[in-house]
Amino acid sequence: MLEDIEDGTAAAMRLAGGAPLRSTLDVADPSDWLALDAGAREVAWYRPQFLPEWEQSAPLPADLTQLGESRLALALCHRNGRIRQEAVRQAARYPALLPLVAIRCADWAAPVREHARQLLCEALDADSAPDLAPLILRVGRRDRGAFGVDVLGQILRRASHGQLVALFADPDRIVRRFAYRLAVESRLLRPAELARAAARDEDTVVQDLCATAALTTLGDEEAYGDVLLPLLSARNPRTRSAGVTGLRRAGRSEQAEPFLSDRSALVRACARYVVRQQGGDPVAWYRERCTAPDAPELMPGAVIGLAECGNRADAGLLWPLLAHPAARVRARAVAGLRTLDCVDAKQLRPLLDDPAAGVVRETAVALLPSAKELPADWLLERTSSERPRHVRIGAFRLLDARGGIVGLRAAVGLLEDQDAKLRTWAGQSVQRWHPSADVRRCDAEVGELLDRSRHLFSDYVLRQRKWEAGVDS
Repeated sequence: MLEDIEDGTAAAMRLAGGAPLRSTLDVADPSDWLALDAGAREVAWYRPQFLPEWEQSAPLPADLTQLGESRLALALCHRNGRIRQEAVRQAARYPALLPLVAIRCADWAAPVREHARQLLCEALDADSAPDLAPLILRVGRRDRGAFGVDVLGQILRRASHGQLVALFADPDRIVRRFAYRLAVESRLLRPAELARAAARDEDTVVQDLCATAALTTLGDEEAYGDVLLPLLSARNPRTRSAGVTGLRRAGRSEQAEPFLSDRSALVRACARYVVRQQGGDPVAWYRERCTAPDAPELMPGAVIGLAECGNRADAGLLWPLLAHPAARVRARAVAGLRTLDCVDAKQLRPLLDDPAAGVVRETAVALLPSAKELPADWLLERTSSERPRHVRIGAFRLLDARGGIVGLRAAVGLLEDQDAKLRTWAGQSVQRWHPSADVRRCDAEVGELLDRSRHLFSDYVLRQRKWEAGVDS
């Protein structure tokens, strides 16, 4: 694979020596064609002739009619516009050079563009267009690149479903977006196919495009099974949210209730909208489920959902959930208390020792505004190597936010830690440390700690830090 202009220059040298095109670059990769096009014109500035290296070693003849495929590819990339123009005329002899013709359709020289566009219109058909689509769409981002995209669209609108399938699965999301837009505009896909595409594709643009197009068909029982079920069971939350919203249009609003406890905030918000539209009360639904703190079937989404639409009084339902046997419920309860602005540092502090990393992570985030109120020695004890990794990370996060001499002491103590993440984080903490108002001037411990971390600073910066702290350098 040609990754940059230097690789393209090397490929041009091989082609100039007569190497076959297919053994020099990956003809199915648009990046290789673009790298070759740029690399063939790369100038060797250290040469007195100021010419690309391949031209110095094997210049093109005046007559291009006798050139083979490899050398004609170089002529299509030549720095001289007249040579490129003549090469486009000769390119019809070699269908494998059509990608370079597509690139020349956006050429800065008008005569080259005109001849290349004429040849592209003549050579491109429904069979070759899918293979060339990734390159044409990348060239389409350039100035004067819209012509190729328009031609591609006109041809693919006449293509069969089978010819478009390869584009729907293309790894390049730009290609997939283009193909699905054509399919939606031309109604080439059935609603069920669009729903499956929305559920399957990882690109949010494709998800929204296909889900919206599929939902326009809602209104009968068949549409529910073919369209809504794939949307509602999708892994990605944007597609599930579209399916939940579609329940109201399909007259099935009552089926939105289970999605009130979805793991995605977007899906929960859409479910609350649908439930309210049919006269339901999402807050009451959440409260009912959170009143049994030991219920094993309690979903974490119901816990945070209560905080999203409830009020501060609902914190009374969340506090008992901090002891729930399910770690995800405990974590969502902490997040819910933070959402309701009802964090009590004294009650949350024990959760920094929770066996679940997710709970400790949420607890550390909730306690950040109260970091200075937590006992420094208690936090430092939790950064020791005997503690679980997630506990050490949570404790140091709070110490780092606390700053001052305590934060510096904790960070320097972890500079040689065996955990790479903690070691790196500690180094960054030391580098951005500045004495705060609560740091005593001329504190000898500050000077000692900075000396232990001198490898992180230049001599000038180290002296500056010591001067700020009033410590002799």
